[in-house]
Amino acid sequence: MIAAAPRILALANQKGGVGKTTTAINLGTALAAIGERVLIVDLDPQGNASTGLGIDRKSRLRSTYDVLVGAMPLRDAVLETAVPRLWIAPSTMDLSGLELEIAQERDRAFRLRNALAALAREPEQPFTYALVDCPPSLNLLTINAMTASHAILVPLQCEFFALEGLSQLLKTVEQVRTTLNPGLTIHGIVLTMYDARNNLSGQVVADVRQFMGEKVYQTIIPRNVRVSEAPSYGKPVLLYDLKCVGSQAYLRLASEIIQREKILRAA
Repeated sequence: MIAAAPRILALANQKGGVGKTTTAINLGTALAAIGERVLIVDLDPQGNASTGLGIDRKSRLRSTYDVLVGAMPLRDAVLETAVPRLWIAPSTMDLSGLELEIAQERDRAFRLRNALAALAREPEQPFTYALVDCPPSLNLLTINAMTASHAILVPLQCEFFALEGLSQLLKTVEQVRTTLNPGLTIHGIVLTMYDARNNLSGQVVADVRQFMGEKVYQTIIPRNVRVSEAPSYGKPVLLYDLKCVGSQAYLRLASEIIQREKILRAA
């Protein structure tokens, strides 16, 4: 019996430091904690999602680079993590040269989609969700993620230039929808690094909600020391300190995403 194909969500924002990788790791862990079976696909050459889940660089003998150049199927690059029901396809610095290597190939924008589709056809395919952690730029890796995904999840830092970067990302999503992936949608925007003591944070929340309406998740991820500390221990914050406000926020975000998924499926 072939299992249902996983729902594929890309975490994308061309700005660095907005909480993409932190959200990928902790949302993946939170989804796994409420019973989903989650694969994180690390498409960032820096490999921070892999490091943050305790995958040592020396143990990344197979990576998403090998998958995208066609050297192996995705299943062979997948590693277990310390989190039950959470797996990762790690990345290495080799990914930074991928664009040049496959630039002339006709299927260059479809490499990840083809790899995930092949995985979904496997009889024992175990995943219900795949979260793709994109690099902080709108390059071929991000285009591959958008082409492969059902929807985009956008982490957005509560800072002054947040909306400026968002409009550029929305243009790219529209281009991908028109040319490569007509079914692509914005799943939602998650506001990150919220500081209640800072008036600007509150203003950004209000502006983004006014601009994007229902697309903005109700859950807001606060600035939290425990969230920042966790990656240096190679752990998601939910394993590092389950009771902290950051962990609780990611659990609420996971529940909210599941609710949206139910509504989407019903529609």
